[in-house]
Amino acid sequence: MEARIQAGVGGQQVNLMNPGLGHLRPYPFEKLAALKREGTAAGKPEIDLSLGEPKHETPSFILEALAENLRLASVYPSTRGLEALRETIAQWLTRRFSLPAGSLDERHVLPVNGTREALFAIAQCLVNRAAPAPLVLMPNPFYQIYEGAALLAGAEPCPVNADAADSLQGFSALSEETWARCELLYLCSPNNPTGAVLGVNALEKLLDCADRHDFIIAADECYSEIYPDEDQPPPGLLEAAARSGRDDYRRCLAFHSLSKRSNAPGLRSGFVAGDAKLIEAFYRYRTYHGCAMPLPAQRASIAAWQDEAHVRENRRQYRRKFAAVLEILQPVMEVEQPEAAFYLWPRTPMNDIDFARRLYQQQGVIALPGRFLSRAVAGRDPGANRARLALTPPLAECVEAAERIAEFINNEGANNL
Repeated sequence: MEARIQAGVGGQQVNLMNPGLGHLRPYPFEKLAALKREGTAAGKPEIDLSLGEPKHETPSFILEALAENLRLASVYPSTRGLEALRETIAQWLTRRFSLPAGSLDERHVLPVNGTREALFAIAQCLVNRAAPAPLVLMPNPFYQIYEGAALLAGAEPCPVNADAADSLQGFSALSEETWARCELLYLCSPNNPTGAVLGVNALEKLLDCADRHDFIIAADECYSEIYPDEDQPPPGLLEAAARSGRDDYRRCLAFHSLSKRSNAPGLRSGFVAGDAKLIEAFYRYRTYHGCAMPLPAQRASIAAWQDEAHVRENRRQYRRKFAAVLEILQPVMEVEQPEAAFYLWPRTPMNDIDFARRLYQQQGVIALPGRFLSRAVAGRDPGANRARLALTPPLAECVEAAERIAEFINNEGANNL
């Protein structure tokens, strides 16, 4: 970056800016906004499939719990959070991932204001800046917070091509030197944007690697409760750790949120759980970070984590949308039902950026180009000629969007473009 903030100290010019800021790339939605400015859709209302913001209603009992506790807005919350909330989360994790009874308790849990801020902050807390050439590994494509967190923690982000067909293939090909430099490995399962799920065996292999090379795994599992088969929930990192005999959850941190699970993105409520020593270190960091969850949100979160009926209903609604949309899109483009999450990751019939631009200009449907979520690694970009479609709007809007996409593709084919 050319311009940096400087100040005179003892007659010398001192750089006051974190050098990582100069390496931050525009966020995907900044790029998308620029793409949209190139032309607007004529005569059709916009349908936005680009943003992973749930549009199902927040359950009324969560809102009621929030309202009933608004008087607590007059009280400073503690960084560690209410013991009742941490206990509720520990109980939910034990049930959901079949953890050994008593292996996880409130000491292993820390509430956070949504997974985004916690996924960013964990790198600032745990990356050893004094290590020689520290690396932060992440799947490619990926949530761009991982990359920014690495850069601002003084580490080098290392995207690893992790395609849905074999999500461990890229990691298996890494050299011993690369693993030796790794300080932190971000995982995302179910994956954003591909919907791919890492199985227990794959997670155990990565845990073995973490033990050999002494790094920490941060598992972003915020989509873990959006899946098509009620009898086959996606496994999680803590589950794999327990199954492999690591019931102290060493080197493991799992991040969860109510945003997707309970359609409460504005509540900004999530948690990180796992290795009690790492949780204690993160707690110490957060006492300075100043990011305690407000007490009304904590009380509402207790109610949300204790209920599963609304989560099952949420999945039912997504199943309906996937079935309806795939029936329309599969005859005209290469697209499959994801293993989990609420995204489609179709192959585009043209350059993905051109696809998104022209789809918006001709049909008013907003899609996110795949390359806005990926990086070119070893001569290959796994986001190229892909698009992320978030099935978050109401069913009728998703169906209309799919019909417009099909019309667009058919028209493009008829015009040989």
